[in-house]
Parts: sequence; structure tokens; C-alpha cells
Amino acid sequence: MKLFQQLLLAPAALGLLAPLAANAAEINIKDVAEYANSPKQAQAIKTTQFSDVVPGDWAYTALQNLSESYGCVDNAYTQNLKSGQALTRYEAAALVNACLDGGIASAEVTPDAARLANEFGTEMAILKGRVDGLEYKVKELSAGQFSTSTKLNGKVVFATGYVKPEKGSAAAYSDKLTSTYVAQYNLNTSFTGNDRLYTRIKAGNMDSTPWENTTYGTHLAAAHKGGSALSVDKLWYEFPVLDEFKVWFGPKIENYYMLASSPSIYKPVTKQFALGGNAATYGSSTDGGFGVAWTQSVDDRSEPRFAVSTNYVSKGASKSTEGLLTDGADSKWLSKVEYGSPKWQVSMAMAKNECSGSCKNWQEYYTTSSGSTHTGDSTAYALRGYWRPDTDSAIVPDLQVGYDWVNVDDDGATGSVEKASSWMVGMMWADAFIDGNRLGAAFGQPQKATEIVGGGDADGTEDGAFAWELYYDYKVTDGITITPSIFGSTDRYKGHQNMGLTRDDQFGGLVQTTFKF
Repeated sequence: MKLFQQLLLAPAALGLLAPLAANAAEINIKDVAEYANSPKQAQAIKTTQFSDVVPGDWAYTALQNLSESYGCVDNAYTQNLKSGQALTRYEAAALVNACLDGGIASAEVTPDAARLANEFGTEMAILKGRVDGLEYKVKELSAGQFSTSTKLNGKVVFATGYVKPEKGSAAAYSDKLTSTYVAQYNLNTSFTGNDRLYTRIKAGNMDSTPWENTTYGTHLAAAHKGGSALSVDKLWYEFPVLDEFKVWFGPKIENYYMLASSPSIYKPVTKQFALGGNAATYGSSTDGGFGVAWTQSVDDRSEPRFAVSTNYVSKGASKSTEGLLTDGADSKWLSKVEYGSPKWQVSMAMAKNECSGSCKNWQEYYTTSSGSTHTGDSTAYALRGYWRPDTDSAIVPDLQVGYDWVNVDDDGATGSVEKASSWMVGMMWADAFIDGNRLGAAFGQPQKATEIVGGGDADGTEDGAFAWELYYDYKVTDGITITPSIFGSTDRYKGHQNMGLTRDDQFGGLVQTTFKF
């Protein structure tokens, strides 16, 4: 213990034992400060017990020397010393404490410093007791919190808009203006500081609107496939292994969450443009699965590096008749190899889509009517690339491109898909028109057949299949964003019948208000 601290300890201990200190310990420091600063007490403060350290006193001079010699913490009290204002004994004690916290070496302690420690020991002890009491109360409050290791954040989205086919008859909901919501709550729990147990809870009322419809490309990125009752939407655990590996597993997870990094930087309004084109390669399902990723260590995080990810999800994971790693369930094994930095990246991915009975439509968000007609296992491939300018620009956008192709391994019925492909381009302008806002646009060809079983015209009537969206994020505050958008498609469902209604070109408009907390 430093000599100066030893000198402080004795009078501080005696002060705590004194009856005067017992009464003083109940003093509310805030009230003392308010009293000292009260205009009505401006004159009285110089003659009362709260202002007994004045210029000319030995203690005042010693405090000035102490502050100047040892460079104590620069606060309001040192400013008072420099300007020649009177100090209360508690202010003087706080200044001595600040100098002590600054680390005065024992060899540097002067007789004046020791005398100050003796003079203000009682006040220093009281202040220390008040701080300790406050820390105890903080700990007491923390113990009653939800969890010291769990953090909660979330968002609520209000969506108002409509979708209308431009040709043929409209579906029952297509040309009606709807107002809906989605609420999402994210719980992140860490047990070691490096791991994470992730739980996502969602609710919404979009199930009877186009915003949860996966067939026609109008499913929103923010939407929730479920009702208005709160339910666990995602649930998994992840943890690092050594310095370069990460492992995931859980009963409610999708393949693309188990990647070293996302293949896309584009932030879509409609989910069809997520992941650089949400077709057969990256299209997934929320079920039980596991995965691992390796990321090359680099000295500078801005430097390019390699990363490899591989993961598996089974739609039958929660069913004893199907399970994991069996031939009895629809499943996806996705692997991705990437190279790049936070500014740019190129990657290639391959997905093995296993089909059992009725095949899962992995490309449901980004497909034409014929592009989703397949009856067997398939192997899908994806090329992705993105680039960000060195600085945010209202002219040069962040750029995202993607191309997918898929081969159906098992020949199915005549007329079903044997090969198919899709592509997309996404662009975002940061600080568009106003700093902090964003303009986004995407367009591309949904997955369509390029070869069909039995031959024939693979292009068919969907040769001109095309989809697009345009939006603008207006940031009202840090937690509120308003996003007007328009979107549409052409020749995507040409000749396709659903409920006896022709589905062809479509157009939609939407305004989303997002509250983040």
C-alpha cells in the first residue's frame, strides 16, 4: 500500500467510527450540492460548514499546490481552485480523492499532502461510503434484471400497401389496400463471452395478404410465416473453436445463417432479392441443423481472406419417422467458398437438395411457375460478388450481382424441370439525397427452366420473366425509418392458372415504417 494511502486510511477509519460520521453518512450528497448552489445560500455558503475552505487558508493553498504539482483530475473543483472560489469540505475531500486515484507515489508525498489527508479524512470516508452504497444498489438492481448475460433488441414493422396484376383477373386480395404488422424480438445470450444462444420471437398478421405469399414474389423480407401469436421463430447456439472456426447447431435454423459471411450486401424489400437471388442454392427452410465455418486469420480485418462454410438442415429433424441425415426427409447440404474483404467479395456455393416424396420448393421466393416444377433431387450452384466504394457516395452505389443454375438429378415426369437458372443485380446508394438515407434498386430473372424432361420448348411462355423493386429508406430518427417502395414482375406467370385466375404481370406499392429498439 502506498504511503499516501496509508496516511489516508487511519483518519478515514477513525472518521467512520466517530458519532459525527455516523450522522453525516446519512447526508444526501445531491441535496448538499443543491443547497450549496442555491442562489438564496450564495452568501451564507461562505460562512457555514459547507464553505470552510477559503482562499488564504493553509488547506486551500495546499490543495492548489497538490493539484498543480501532481496533475490531479481536471474537474469543477480544480477550476474553482484556479479561479479562487471557496470550497466546501466535501469538495476538498473529493479533490484529494481524485489526486489519490491519480496515483501519487509514496516518495512524492509532502507534509502538506499528509496533513490534508488527516484534515479531510472524515469527509473522504463519508464520500467513499456513499459511493460504495451506490455500487451496492446498482448490483442489487442488476440482480433483479431479466438476465445479466442476455441482451434484448427488436423491431416492429407497420406495412401498408397493395398488389395488383396488370393482366387477367385479380386474386381476392390483389387490389385491396391492407395495413399489417410484424413484431420481432431478438434474445442474445452469452455464457462465455464468445458464444451465443440466439432466440428470435415473432408475431404478425400478414398471413392473408400478399406479404407472406411465396408463390408470386411478393413475400416481404420483414414478413413472418405465422399468425399473431408470439412464437419462437429461430433458435440455435453458436460458439468458436480455436481462433478460426465457428460451429452452429439448433432446432430452428436456416442454412444461410451458418456461413462465415453473407453472400450479399443488398438489403431487399421483397425476400426474392435476398442473398443475391433467393433461388435453389440459398433458398432454405427453418428446421433442425448444424454447420461449421473456417475463416482465415489476417492481421488487418480490412485485408482479403479466404473462408469456407458447410452446413446441413433437415425438414424432418423434429420427426422421429424422418430425422437427421436420412433418406426419409427433404434436406439441404450447403457449402460456400469465398474470398474477399469487407469492401468486396467473390464466392461460389453448391447445395445438394435431397427430395423425399413431395419435394421441397427451395426456390419458392424467386422462381417462375415452370421453374419450380421438379420431381427429384437437385444440385444447385451459385456465383456471388459484391463491391462497396471506398466512401459512401450518392452517385456510385454498392453493387451486388448473383447467378444461379440448378440440375435436377432424377428425371421426373415429362414436362418437369431438368435444368434451370436465375440472376439478379442489386444496387444501394448511401446518403441518397439526404445524409443517412438510402436508395435501393434490384432487378433480375427469377429461376426459369432452361431444359425440361422430354424435350420441347424450355423457354416456353416465360422467356421474358423479369422482376424488380425500387425503395427509399428515410431515416426519421436513429430508431425510426420510413420506407416507401414499388415493385413488379413481367411474364413471370404467363399462362399459369391459379384458382382459375390468370397470373401475369404484377405491380405493387408499399410503405413500411420500421421501429428498432
